[in-house]
Amino acid sequence: MSSSPSVPSVRLPLLRAAPPRAAPLCRGRGWSDGAPSPALVVVKPLACKAPASYHSALLLHRRRRYALPPVAATATSKPVLKDPKKYQEWDSLTAKFAGAANVPFLLLQLPQIILNARNLLAGNKTALFAVPWLGMLTGLLGNLSLLSYFAKKKETGAVIVQTLGVISTYVVIAQLAMAESMPLPQFVATSAVVAAGLLLNFLNYFGWLPGTLWLLWEDFITIGGLAVLPQVMWSTFVPFIPNSLLPGIISGSLAATAVVMARMGKLSVGGTKLVGSLSGWTATLLFMWMPVAQMWTNYLNPSNIKGLSPFTMLLAMIGNGLMIPRAVFIRDLMWFTGSAWASFLQGWGNLACMYCFHSISKESFLATTFGLLLWLGLTLWRDTIAHGNSSPMTSLKELLFGK
Repeated sequence: MSSSPSVPSVRLPLLRAAPPRAAPLCRGRGWSDGAPSPALVVVKPLACKAPASYHSALLLHRRRRYALPPVAATATSKPVLKDPKKYQEWDSLTAKFAGAANVPFLLLQLPQIILNARNLLAGNKTALFAVPWLGMLTGLLGNLSLLSYFAKKKETGAVIVQTLGVISTYVVIAQLAMAESMPLPQFVATSAVVAAGLLLNFLNYFGWLPGTLWLLWEDFITIGGLAVLPQVMWSTFVPFIPNSLLPGIISGSLAATAVVMARMGKLSVGGTKLVGSLSGWTATLLFMWMPVAQMWTNYLNPSNIKGLSPFTMLLAMIGNGLMIPRAVFIRDLMWFTGSAWASFLQGWGNLACMYCFHSISKESFLATTFGLLLWLGLTLWRDTIAHGNSSPMTSLKELLFGK
């Protein structure tokens, strides 16, 4: 048999004779060039170079058998959102919600500011003594701490909300100082802290502040917040416990010690990270404690409930509720905790107390309750779709425990 010169071949022995020297184009083991060969038959071996069509088929077979599909390979390296467009839309919408919270929060303080101005113009300074300056100062420190927290995270909507909170609360404190309800030395010190805080946060937000100065400011608000929080908690129950400054002194000293040790590198990485997050959590706890103190006062003196404004409580619920979607979207547990707590306790909780004591109608309370639950349900539903999760419980799990 003969073969084409372009096709490689191996010659196998047959019974008939063959030419004495016919060198094989492909040799196996035990073959030698000088030895005579028997009769050969031409076949196409797999070990030699095969036609291009054969290589293509073999390569395709190996890819199908061993390689990962393109989608699976992508999914194992990086999670792919189900709908990036909906993710971006929800991102933009939650930012607008957080910015819209400025309206109810501004209206929340405006009636008090107008009332104080009227009393001052009328010469009725004693009316302003009904507003506790220590409580306003606590709220002011909370606003400053949260302003620093959100300025560091570059959350523009929340930064504007906290800035308005600082300014509006300071206006009320200035009115109390004009009425001599707040001592002058405390007012001067408060003014210096507010001016420095607003300036430093403004510079840090735009990246114009040296890191050393920002660390000093964070240490200051951490120590100040931890000194104020236990003192405010203690003072809430002063009729039943002795009046004392020890809680604030002890907690402030411990906070100062922890901050110094963190800056000197004496704490572990986890301990240093914990100290860095204390200022934000302290401010959140201050705001969380304010509705508790109000509800405790309502419990001790039910007659005070008639002096509460349902419109003010509704604004507090709406303002904090508008920030919940953004907190859930960026998976900020601290922000979500403070906003949800204030929306339920400071807003809805006080409305529930007012309903129990017949200060508001049943229809108004039920409508408010249904609206709040509907808002939370829509928030979780849209967040689930935006992040491509299987259920709202997955979004809550990511919020509480991280991804």
